[in-house]
Amino acid sequence: MKILILHGWGGSDAPHWQAELAAEIAKNYGTVSFPLIQHPHFPSLNRWRREVLQHLRDFKPDTVVCHSLANTLWFHLAATEELVPVQRLFMVSLPSRHTVIEGLDDFYPAPLPDRLYSVEAQLIVSDNDPYVALSEAKETAAYFDIPLTVLKEAGHINADSGYGKWEWIEKLILEKT
Repeated sequence: MKILILHGWGGSDAPHWQAELAAEIAKNYGTVSFPLIQHPHFPSLNRWRREVLQHLRDFKPDTVVCHSLANTLWFHLAATEELVPVQRLFMVSLPSRHTVIEGLDDFYPAPLPDRLYSVEAQLIVSDNDPYVALSEAKETAAYFDIPLTVLKEAGHINADSGYGKWEWIEKLILEKT
Protein backbone atom coordinates (compact mmCIF):
# COMPACT_ATOMS: atom_id res chain seq x y z
CA MET A 1 0.00 0.00 0.00
CA LYS A 2 1.37 3.41 -1.00
CA ILE A 3 0.15 6.34 1.08
CA LEU A 4 0.37 9.96 -0.10
CA ILE A 5 -0.09 12.57 2.64
CA LEU A 6 -1.01 16.09 1.49
CA HIS A 7 -0.69 18.98 3.92
CA GLY A 8 -2.73 22.14 4.09
CA TRP A 9 -1.87 25.82 4.29
CA GLY A 10 1.37 26.32 6.21
CA GLY A 11 2.39 22.66 6.06
CA SER A 12 2.03 19.95 8.67
CA ASP A 13 5.43 19.77 10.36
CA ALA A 14 5.86 17.81 13.60
CA PRO A 15 4.12 17.70 15.96
CA HIS A 16 1.15 17.77 13.51
CA TRP A 17 -0.62 14.41 13.21
CA GLN A 18 0.26 14.14 9.50
CA ALA A 19 3.99 14.25 10.29
CA GLU A 20 3.45 11.70 13.05
CA LEU A 21 1.46 9.49 10.65
CA ALA A 22 4.22 9.64 8.02
CA ALA A 23 6.79 8.67 10.67
CA GLU A 24 4.63 5.78 11.88
CA ILE A 25 4.19 4.43 8.35
CA ALA A 26 7.93 4.67 7.67
CA LYS A 27 8.80 3.14 11.05
CA ASN A 28 6.74 0.09 10.08
CA TYR A 29 8.47 -0.12 6.69
CA GLY A 30 5.43 1.19 4.85
CA THR A 31 5.57 3.16 1.64
CA VAL A 32 4.75 6.82 2.25
CA SER A 33 5.21 10.11 0.44
CA PHE A 34 4.75 13.28 2.47
CA PRO A 35 5.95 16.03 0.13
CA LEU A 36 6.35 19.64 1.15
CA ILE A 37 4.36 21.43 -1.53
CA GLN A 38 6.15 24.61 -2.66
CA HIS A 39 5.64 27.66 -0.53
CA PRO A 40 3.17 26.17 1.97
CA HIS A 41 2.68 29.56 3.66
CA PHE A 42 2.01 31.29 0.30
CA PRO A 43 0.14 28.65 -1.71
CA SER A 44 -0.74 29.02 -5.35
CA LEU A 45 -3.51 26.85 -6.79
CA ASN A 46 -1.72 26.40 -10.12
CA ARG A 47 1.62 25.54 -8.52
CA TRP A 48 0.04 23.16 -5.98
CA ARG A 49 -2.05 21.55 -8.72
CA ARG A 50 1.04 20.89 -10.89
CA GLU A 51 3.06 19.52 -8.00
CA VAL A 52 0.37 17.20 -6.68
CA LEU A 53 -0.48 15.93 -10.17
CA GLN A 54 3.21 15.07 -10.58
CA HIS A 55 3.23 13.24 -7.23
CA LEU A 56 0.11 11.31 -8.23
CA ARG A 57 1.68 10.30 -11.56
CA ASP A 58 5.09 9.40 -10.13
CA PHE A 59 4.15 7.82 -6.79
CA LYS A 60 0.85 6.18 -7.85
CA PRO A 61 -0.67 6.04 -4.35
CA ASP A 62 -3.36 3.64 -3.23
CA THR A 63 -4.36 5.94 -0.36
CA VAL A 64 -4.41 9.75 -0.13
CA VAL A 65 -4.71 11.57 3.19
CA CYS A 66 -5.65 15.26 2.88
CA HIS A 67 -5.76 17.89 5.60
CA SER A 68 -7.43 21.29 5.30
CA LEU A 69 -6.43 23.14 2.12
CA ALA A 70 -5.31 19.85 0.52
CA ASN A 71 -9.00 18.86 0.49
CA THR A 72 -9.84 22.03 -1.41
CA LEU A 73 -7.02 21.24 -3.83
CA TRP A 74 -8.40 17.71 -4.27
CA PHE A 75 -11.80 19.21 -5.18
CA HIS A 76 -10.13 21.38 -7.82
CA LEU A 77 -8.21 18.41 -9.23
CA ALA A 78 -11.30 16.18 -9.27
CA ALA A 79 -13.32 18.89 -11.00
CA THR A 80 -10.76 19.66 -13.73
CA GLU A 81 -8.55 16.59 -14.23
CA GLU A 82 -9.05 12.98 -15.22
CA LEU A 83 -7.38 11.40 -12.20
CA VAL A 84 -6.45 7.77 -11.77
CA PRO A 85 -8.75 6.69 -8.94
CA VAL A 86 -7.15 5.83 -5.62
CA GLN A 87 -8.42 3.04 -3.39
CA ARG A 88 -8.94 5.24 -0.31
CA LEU A 89 -9.25 8.97 0.29
CA PHE A 90 -9.28 10.46 3.77
CA MET A 91 -10.42 14.09 3.92
CA VAL A 92 -9.67 15.64 7.33
CA SER A 93 -10.76 19.16 8.31
CA LEU A 94 -12.34 20.06 5.00
CA PRO A 95 -12.68 23.87 4.91
CA SER A 96 -15.82 25.51 3.62
CA ARG A 97 -15.90 25.74 -0.15
CA HIS A 98 -16.65 29.44 0.36
CA THR A 99 -13.73 30.24 2.66
CA VAL A 100 -12.47 33.81 2.50
CA ILE A 101 -8.84 34.19 3.58
CA GLU A 102 -6.48 36.75 2.11
CA GLY A 103 -3.79 34.96 0.12
CA LEU A 104 -5.96 31.95 -0.70
CA ASP A 105 -8.17 33.73 -3.23
CA ASP A 106 -7.38 31.41 -6.13
CA PHE A 107 -8.52 28.34 -4.12
CA TYR A 108 -11.98 29.76 -3.31
CA PRO A 109 -14.78 29.41 -3.97
CA ALA A 110 -13.98 25.74 -4.50
CA PRO A 111 -15.91 23.57 -6.93
CA LEU A 112 -17.95 20.59 -5.81
CA PRO A 113 -16.75 17.90 -8.24
CA ASP A 114 -19.00 15.18 -9.61
CA ARG A 115 -16.74 12.50 -8.16
CA LEU A 116 -13.77 12.12 -5.81
CA TYR A 117 -11.75 9.60 -7.87
CA SER A 118 -11.59 7.12 -5.00
CA VAL A 119 -13.15 3.73 -4.41
CA GLU A 120 -13.64 4.56 -0.73
CA ALA A 121 -13.64 7.98 0.90
CA GLN A 122 -14.18 9.25 4.41
CA LEU A 123 -14.70 12.76 5.74
CA ILE A 124 -13.43 13.55 9.25
CA VAL A 125 -14.33 16.90 10.82
CA SER A 126 -14.72 18.61 14.16
CA ASP A 127 -17.96 20.03 15.50
CA ASN A 128 -16.16 23.31 16.26
CA ASP A 129 -13.80 23.74 13.30
CA PRO A 130 -13.49 27.50 12.68
CA TYR A 131 -13.19 26.91 8.91
CA VAL A 132 -16.39 24.96 8.22
CA ALA A 133 -19.87 24.66 9.65
CA LEU A 134 -20.86 21.15 10.64
CA SER A 135 -23.95 21.49 8.44
CA GLU A 136 -21.77 22.04 5.34
CA ALA A 137 -19.60 19.05 6.23
CA LYS A 138 -22.73 16.90 6.57
CA GLU A 139 -24.03 18.14 3.21
CA THR A 140 -20.69 17.33 1.56
CA ALA A 141 -20.62 13.81 3.00
CA ALA A 142 -24.21 13.26 1.88
CA TYR A 143 -23.49 14.62 -1.61
CA PHE A 144 -20.69 12.07 -2.11
CA ASP A 145 -22.49 9.38 -0.06
CA ILE A 146 -19.41 8.82 2.12
CA PRO A 147 -19.01 8.19 5.85
CA LEU A 148 -18.65 11.22 8.10
CA THR A 149 -16.85 11.12 11.45
CA VAL A 150 -17.44 14.12 13.71
CA LEU A 151 -14.96 14.70 16.52
CA LYS A 152 -16.10 16.66 19.57
CA GLU A 153 -14.39 20.00 20.17
CA ALA A 154 -11.33 19.11 18.07
CA GLY A 155 -10.92 22.53 16.44
CA HIS A 156 -9.17 22.32 13.06
CA ILE A 157 -7.75 18.88 13.96
CA ASN A 158 -4.16 20.07 13.90
CA ALA A 159 -1.24 20.41 16.29
CA ASP A 160 -2.69 23.64 17.72
CA SER A 161 -5.80 21.73 18.80
CA GLY A 162 -3.80 18.87 20.31
CA TYR A 163 -3.56 16.51 17.35
CA GLY A 164 0.04 15.40 17.27
CA LYS A 165 0.40 11.64 17.74
CA TRP A 166 -3.12 10.45 16.82
CA GLU A 167 -3.47 6.72 17.23
CA TRP A 168 -7.05 6.59 15.95
CA ILE A 169 -6.15 7.95 12.49
CA GLU A 170 -3.03 5.79 12.35
CA LYS A 171 -5.07 2.66 13.03
CA LEU A 172 -7.76 3.71 10.53
CA ILE A 173 -5.27 4.33 7.74
CA LEU A 174 -2.90 1.46 8.50
CA GLU A 175 -5.53 -1.22 9.10
CA LYS A 176 -5.71 -2.16 5.41
CA THR A 177 -2.05 -1.74 4.48
